Amino acid sequence: MLEEGLKTRAKRLVAATLIAVAVAGCSQTKGWLDSVSGKESSTSADQTLLGAPGADEYLSELSQLSSNDPALQAEIFADSQAAAQLTPDPSTKLRFALVLATPGHPESDPQQAQSILRELMAQPALMTPAEVALATIYLKSSEELILLGSEARRLRATSDRAQRTEDAAVNQRLATVEAENRRLRRDLEDAEDKLEAITSIERSIRAQDPQEQ
Repeated sequence: MLEEGLKTRAKRLVAATLIAVAVAGCSQTKGWLDSVSGKESSTSADQTLLGAPGADEYLSELSQLSSNDPALQAEIFADSQAAAQLTPDPSTKLRFALVLATPGHPESDPQQAQSILRELMAQPALMTPAEVALATIYLKSSEELILLGSEARRLRATSDRAQRTEDAAVNQRLATVEAENRRLRRDLEDAEDKLEAITSIERSIRAQDPQEQ
């Protein structure tokens, strides 16, 4: 019962945190998209120079990644990973980090995403304003997911310890009951032996007394 309760609490915590991250991410994304849209003309030259994808490209791919299509998720992950390894520039690294930071697919890895995003945020001048905003949002999301993972592991450890304690208590109770059963069996055997001895004595006395014949 305790283990089930802890598992339920962990699942609820996971769901609540992911919903909070998603809502916060959408709100912040809308905010920076509104602000960035006014700067597109002034930053277009820098984006062309850097060859950076537009915000829509990143968001479109992340939307596809959030689908429940394992084949598509695997394809997006493999492509982003290969690009980051073959041409490791800020944009390909960011793309790979965003894929890693997105929950809900087998290759999701908030720890690695956090590491890459922190590296990118150390040199924000190499990214466009939209990329900086995305990196900021997903870095926060990764940190929250890491904290969530730590909490889930703590709950599992607590559950395991509680289960071991409960198992030990049950085993102790069983040992006590078994010991009591053994004592009762010995007492019963002793009583039967004494009764048999008394009965034997009585038979012997009757056999020796002629008047009893």
